[in-house]
Parts: sequence; structure tokens; C-alpha cells
Amino acid sequence: MKFGTKAVHAGVAPDPSTGAIMTPIFQTSTYVQEAPAKHKGYAYARGANPTRNTLQQSLAALENGKFAICFSSGMGATDAVIKLLNPGDEVITSNDLYGGSYRMFKRVFEKYGIKFHFTDLTHADNVKPLINNKTKLFWLETPTNPLMNIVDIKAFTDIAKKNNILVAVDNTFASPYLQNPLDLGADIVMHSVTKYLGGHSDVIMGALVLNDEKLYQELAFIQNSCGAVPGPQDSFLVLRGIKTLHLRMERHCINGRKVAEYLKKHPKVGKVYWPGFSDHPNHEIAKKQMRDFGGMLSFTLKDDSVEKANKLMVSVELFSLAESLGGVESLISHPASMTHASIPKEERIKSGLVDSLIRLSIGVEDHEDLIADLEQALGKV
Repeated sequence: MKFGTKAVHAGVAPDPSTGAIMTPIFQTSTYVQEAPAKHKGYAYARGANPTRNTLQQSLAALENGKFAICFSSGMGATDAVIKLLNPGDEVITSNDLYGGSYRMFKRVFEKYGIKFHFTDLTHADNVKPLINNKTKLFWLETPTNPLMNIVDIKAFTDIAKKNNILVAVDNTFASPYLQNPLDLGADIVMHSVTKYLGGHSDVIMGALVLNDEKLYQELAFIQNSCGAVPGPQDSFLVLRGIKTLHLRMERHCINGRKVAEYLKKHPKVGKVYWPGFSDHPNHEIAKKQMRDFGGMLSFTLKDDSVEKANKLMVSVELFSLAESLGGVESLISHPASMTHASIPKEERIKSGLVDSLIRLSIGVEDHEDLIADLEQALGKV
């Protein structure tokens, strides 16, 4: 089945009680049982909800997985993965990680005895000196947020299998439309469903997708026991958003390319980070593991001035200055003070995330209007 057909149909069937073509919102906290411990698969909504179950089936299908588990946020999904570990275990992850993940790893889980190594993952061999018998997880992002670095998923899964290490991939930037990490050997795929999967800036949600049943049972236990579950209304909204995922992503990719090419030629722009450029680090790997290059990019100005970057960000008219990404509307943000403010400045600078870096989430508007907006804003700096 082709992706567009899966987006519309996979995991979804007409409601058997009414024939409704859209999965209903089962807005209930509990379910009447026929007798003690005898029910139709539903007892209490923290454990299961029909709307959420349908969404989980859809997400599993989109990622070519067997199981999916939804959480109340992307961080809730990330939290569940780290809860698979024990004190003394070690995690290897990127040194240009999403700021929220960095904050959770350093300020929440390190105090429980889990050790995190933050290193350059653009070359898989970089992790070999860090691996020991306590290494239990590779946590990968690709493309990374916000420097758009590409991590070779297959290379890491090959290393992981030789060392009995789990591989989890944050696939938020790519979405299942562009990249399927399970097909490359990953054990777990994480999504901030808030972003491209929801697609309309109206939902907070996370998800994990996987194939291994034992691992699924462990994560489902954590989901139910710790309770970070999404509500049926949010599940309904994401189900609706998924039906147009392929259409939206196609436009995000077209617009992302047009804007990236425009910025690269602009005399006031310094470096543009977008994996579709042939000179982007690991571009060939991106071509191999992705179907296109997405609508996320970041850039600096030649005059590497925070003041001028700020001036540009408040001068745009179509782009909205806001955190998050992946919605139909275009957003502009300042990672150093917004999404990555929790990372110490010296760590940010070492990984290349300078104070003047600007991140764009390119929406589905007409690309000529987006370029005109950037042109007039750049003219003011």
C-alpha cells in the first residue's frame, strides 16, 4: 500500500455501531462491565480508549511497525523510553540534541544514576570508544534540531546489534513520510506528534512505534502505570491530521527547498543548514535514508550579530515568532533563547549552535510569499 493511501485508511475503519467514517471521540473515563473483570477490552480510559487505539494502529502502519503507544506529549514518550533503564546504565546521544531532551536527560534522569554521553554522531565510529557493558541505549535524532545534522541510522543499528544496545530514533523532523527508522533496524521510533503528524498546531502528543512485542509490553506498562496518556479529543485531531500528512509534507518539502535555495544565495546570509544541499554534511546518507529533505532549516547571518538576528525575527510578517514546528503555518524561532535555552551556552557553542542562529519551520503557504517576507525582513538588518 502506498503511503498516501495508508495515511487515509491504515488502522482506521468505519465505526461498527454507527457506520461513521471518522473514528468517534469516545469521551469517557470509565466503561460499564458485564461482570467483575469481564469487559469488551476497555475498563478505564487511562489504560485504553477506542479513539486512541485507532490512532495507535494508524501510527504503527505509517512507520511500518507492529505496535504504537501514544503519550500526552513527545517528552512523555521520551520519558517512557528512559524508564526502561536502570541506575548505572549509560546512554549515548547527540551533542546537538533537542533542548527539551537534553534538559530531561541531565536534570531529571542523571540524578537517578543514568549516565548520558553527548557526542558528535555524524560519524558512527565516534561512539565506539564510549561503548562499554553498561551502554544500553543509543538515542538518535536525524535530522537534528536545529543544526539539521544527519545521523546514519543503519550504521548505528549495526553497531548496536553487535553490542546488545537498543536504538531509539526521534523521527519528528522527518515524519514517517520521509523516513522509517524501523526499516533501517531501529528498535523504537519516537515522534512528537504535536509537529508534522498533527500538523495544525492544535495538539500536544507523543508516540512510540516498535516491532518487538516484549518491548511493547514493557512500554505499555509504563504508559498505563505512569499515566502520561493523551485524551480522545487530541487523538481524534491527530487522526484527522494524518489523513493529509502526505499532501502537507509534499508542500513542506517543496517550500523548504525553495526557501533554502533563496537564503543560500542571499548576500546577507552566512550559513544555511538544510540536508538537501550537496555540500551538507552526510548529504549522501540523507539521500539514502530519506525520501526528500523536509521543511526544516536554520541559518546565520554573515554579520553574526544577535541584535541583527533579533531584528530580522521581529521584522517578518508571514512567519510567526514561536516555538514548535511542523504546522501548516510558517514559524521562525531563536533556538538559543527558546527551544534550546536549557543547554549551557558553552555546550551550545561547541556543537555549533551559536546565539545568532535562526530556525525556520516552513509551512504550506505559497513559497513566493514566504520568500518575499524574508526579503523585506533581511532588508531591514
